[in-house]
Amino acid sequence: MGRKTRLTHPLVRQNGALRQATWAEALAAAARGLGGVRDAHGGEAIGLFSCSKATNETNYLAQKFARVVLSTNNVDSCNRT
Repeated sequence: MGRKTRLTHPLVRQNGALRQATWAEALAAAARGLGGVRDAHGGEAIGLFSCSKATNETNYLAQKFARVVLSTNNVDSCNRT
């Protein structure tokens, strides 16, 4: 993959096709998608990976987001690697 294939803006799927979107649109679409899965299947249908190289504070915020917002305890920071 070279520079010509690298994404430079967010994309959202509309009517089966990807189109360029603003960051606000892309984040709203992601929130709707995650919320829809949580509402339809419960929080246990969602998992979140965090980075073992991130700070403790960042990993704490990731697990707090997963537990409070997404209603899931399925959080892994991959600290085994």
